[in-house]
Amino acid sequence: MVICTRGLSSLLMRAVRSSFIYPHGRNLNNRHIRMFSSAVAAEEPITPPVQVEYTQLLIGGKYVDSASGKTFPTLDPRTGEVIAHVAEGDAEDINRAVSAARKAFDDGPWPRMTAYERSRILYRFADLVEKHNDELAALETWDNGKPYEQASLAEIPMFVRLMRYYAGWADKIHGLVVPADGPHHVQVLHEPIGVAGQIIPWNFPLLMYAWKVGPALACGNTVVLKTAEQTPLSALLVSKLFLEAGLPAGVLNVISGYGPTAGAALASHMDVDKLAFTGSTVTGQAVLNLASKSNLKPVTLELGGKSPFIICEDADVDQAVELAHFALFFNQGQCCCAGSRTFVHERIYDEFLEKAKARAMKRVVGDPFKKGVEQGPQIDLEQFNKIMGYIKSGVDSGATLELGGERIGTKGYYIQPTIFSNTKDSMPIATDEIFGPVQTVFKFKDLNEVIQRANASRYGLAAGVFTKNIDTANTLSRALRVGTVWVNCFDVFDAAIPFGGYKMSGVGREKGIQSLSNYLQVKAVVQHLRNPAWL
Repeated sequence: MVICTRGLSSLLMRAVRSSFIYPHGRNLNNRHIRMFSSAVAAEEPITPPVQVEYTQLLIGGKYVDSASGKTFPTLDPRTGEVIAHVAEGDAEDINRAVSAARKAFDDGPWPRMTAYERSRILYRFADLVEKHNDELAALETWDNGKPYEQASLAEIPMFVRLMRYYAGWADKIHGLVVPADGPHHVQVLHEPIGVAGQIIPWNFPLLMYAWKVGPALACGNTVVLKTAEQTPLSALLVSKLFLEAGLPAGVLNVISGYGPTAGAALASHMDVDKLAFTGSTVTGQAVLNLASKSNLKPVTLELGGKSPFIICEDADVDQAVELAHFALFFNQGQCCCAGSRTFVHERIYDEFLEKAKARAMKRVVGDPFKKGVEQGPQIDLEQFNKIMGYIKSGVDSGATLELGGERIGTKGYYIQPTIFSNTKDSMPIATDEIFGPVQTVFKFKDLNEVIQRANASRYGLAAGVFTKNIDTANTLSRALRVGTVWVNCFDVFDAAIPFGGYKMSGVGREKGIQSLSNYLQVKAVVQHLRNPAWL
């Protein structure tokens, strides 16, 4: 069986296999790597090869302090220490940013320039990001805790690919001329929607920036982007490159701040025409409520998940173990579509479980700037405590803790790769989005059973299927109530593939051609024809 590894997963797997060179030519030897059972805190954290230059809000093409003058700390997940103090935007700053975006849309050149010229600016921006790959990757790793290899060899290149994808779409957004039952000329126009408010999460700060900003700008809109308070730094830096690429002032505005203040103000703002949010389902419900109670702005939501990963009885167990491991533990398990419910056919269950434990034991946890590290720290203390709480809940509920379950070291937010078996479908570790390195392994007997159990979730974001049988693959792909089904692959995030969920995993789709409709209005223009030669 050939495992499909296109898109982000392909880039990531190449990153893992490649020889890692620290930026500026500094090599890091394998002797510095520690397995997850070792104390991460035993070594001093590596000094990141990047300086924090931008900590102010971006409003109207200028970096400015918040109206209140307040700042908040952004922390290094490796240590819990302060990286920098960042301007804390609130409702007044959202007002300023929306005003700048409105002026840029109503009076500025962006929606009035040719689509080709907009595409050229987006292409120039992508080229600049590619040039600054190492700097952006280092800042992302420092602020987020994800492995530098992952950021530099997978995520920043994918960011560039996404922006070039949307640059290519900018001059290919067409209207229609449609026939009518009578003497009328009918045009269907696709117009930019106006000012788009966007709220991005902390787990993939730059990729979520590209998912949202790319299509919005390609369609001719202006943007107010609110970053996650845990990871504000990379968006502020990359937006400077947008200005260098020639983006007019006010087209893109970036506000760092907290959800209950800046986020709520953006969601409820009466002069925002469209809202897009990625984050937890609970927060998504609050965002949707605020949007509906204000000006009824349309909302795109990409929310939580509890994705099943189904391993059928004909699977190559070694390949299944590796892919299931990747599906769950990638990005420290902080992935909305993580394959966190691993369903294994009873015929191969015991073999799979033993090999899954052996693979997790080999997982390298440590400073994300080190060569060969697969897993860095969790994002912050709140998320760390949440994950540890779920692990305790699993033990208390009677599930078997096969591996891990403990903190690593005394500094930072490192958690051992953790595996549970003998888990009941009703347990919190089986129903809730843990968002951490916790794999739950379930046994199933036949397809009808696993389809019913996989679909018995309030979420419906994604699923994985591992089988050699095309009929089995087709049966499961159509039966699973999710937005994406990966067959013999996982986390393939090609720019052209739409992504979004069923049920409480969200509303709408991002990426691909489908994402453009989020940022376009449809207008019908009907003209009466006098004595037409044809209809």
